[in-house]
Amino acid sequence: MTTVLGIDAAWTAKNPSGVAIVQKRTSGWELLAAEPSYGHFLARAQGVPASSSHLSNSVDVFALIAAASRIAGEKPSVVAVDMPLAYSQIVGRRYADTAVSRAYGGRQCAAHSPTIERPGPISVSMRQQFETLGYPLSTRDISGSALIEVYPHPALVELTAEPKRLPYKIGRARGYCPELTPSFRKSMIAAEWESIVEVLEHYVSGVKAYWRGRQGAKTKDYKAHEDVLDAIVCCVCAIRALEGEADIYGDDDAAIWVPRADPVVTARALLPSSPSSSRAEMRLELYAERLIRGDLHRYNQISGRSASKVGET
Repeated sequence: MTTVLGIDAAWTAKNPSGVAIVQKRTSGWELLAAEPSYGHFLARAQGVPASSSHLSNSVDVFALIAAASRIAGEKPSVVAVDMPLAYSQIVGRRYADTAVSRAYGGRQCAAHSPTIERPGPISVSMRQQFETLGYPLSTRDISGSALIEVYPHPALVELTAEPKRLPYKIGRARGYCPELTPSFRKSMIAAEWESIVEVLEHYVSGVKAYWRGRQGAKTKDYKAHEDVLDAIVCCVCAIRALEGEADIYGDDDAAIWVPRADPVVTARALLPSSPSSSRAEMRLELYAERLIRGDLHRYNQISGRSASKVGET
């Protein structure tokens, strides 16, 4: 068996980090656990409900790997982290950030610029702890246990065959659709998540089942679900890297791994960038299912559909 761990790492200690773990079994890759914080993940490994005493946002890599090993029955082979990592001290924009931005900036997936404060010591501590445990930062290839840096935005663009950055961040919902009501924006984000999950399920079974168990989430929980989704994307990045199907942007000091889509998955999921693709159609239907009456006119405006067609979905 092979196990990978994905971490949507927060750049500051005050915010939680999503964690997911998947394992390759006879039938393929399966989702073993996905949690919205380190504390939740550690509690999951201990078999106890997460409480306020478990919700520390600081990462103890030794405890994290021990928890992952308990859940999976073995240590992860690869750990994929969505956070700037480097052998040297990060004081500003790296070559890796520039390289990814050059490749994906036109698709609205330019890399954020790190600073000496953010992620600063969090990044240094994480890399050093993983290296101590036998997970060196890999910037060229993967041989043995490895730590790699990934970036969900370009990863999702590749995996979903979309022409630009996907509008799935709850914190940016108003910017996506400033003319819509908050309830409709929330519906759009939820529908976008579901359409992403439809794709991820082809890479890791169990993602849809996990997501169904989180239906009807309260608004305050949306950010936590988003972090978990990103952690699962990190796992898929690690899977594709292990399979030799990832492009590497960077140098010997730091590199960002971006997965290539599996053409078989793409064909099955039917995800061309055309606005009339099945994925685009599914998104519109999901939006329609969640409509409240007061948003009908706005829905028609953005979807280009008639009121009668909306009623038919």
